[in-house]
Amino acid sequence: MAERLEDVKPTRMELLRIRKRKILAENGHDLLSEKKDALINEFFKIVDQRKEIRNELETVLQESFEKLTEAQMIVGSNELESLADGAVSMDELDIGSDNIMGVKVPEVESKILEDKFYGYADTSVKVDEAVEKFREALKLSLRAAEIEGKLTKLAEEIEKAKRRVNALEYIYIPKLEATIKYIERQLEEREREDFFRRKKIKSMMEERD
Repeated sequence: MAERLEDVKPTRMELLRIRKRKILAENGHDLLSEKKDALINEFFKIVDQRKEIRNELETVLQESFEKLTEAQMIVGSNELESLADGAVSMDELDIGSDNIMGVKVPEVESKILEDKFYGYADTSVKVDEAVEKFREALKLSLRAAEIEGKLTKLAEEIEKAKRRVNALEYIYIPKLEATIKYIERQLEEREREDFFRRKKIKSMMEERD
């Protein structure tokens, strides 16, 4: 951070050094602002995706329960429970990561079996249709969870970028500017003192002559 004024050496070399630091800080501020804006744009793009996936998931879930009701009417609740007890466990879920503007976000890869979840060969078509609909709902749910994870990570990074931009804009750069002005005033004061000193010396020498 910028030095306290009382700790600053009011020299031309120090003035050049602080000016360079100010230029670097301003460049960093601009880059961080651009990154923040880009992250915000990506964030709202994914928000739109979330809205779409939620609407789709709501529709598919409604259709899934309708299919399940139809299957229950045909094969009965006991048969559905037996099929559920014999369902194949789906534990093949990989959580990887993707990169958005330098931010690591979660990426869900599901290896959902494409054959039946249950172990019975002779089942009603309605049961198969219900299973397919719930399989589709599961895939959409995983996609929705992935999107929520991305939004969480992006929101955290946007907040960090905002804090850094604000710190540069309202604290660090103003301190550097204040330091520059302080050194400039000190140098100007010294120049005035030197001028009057030289003038006085010249006057004294002329009096002697």
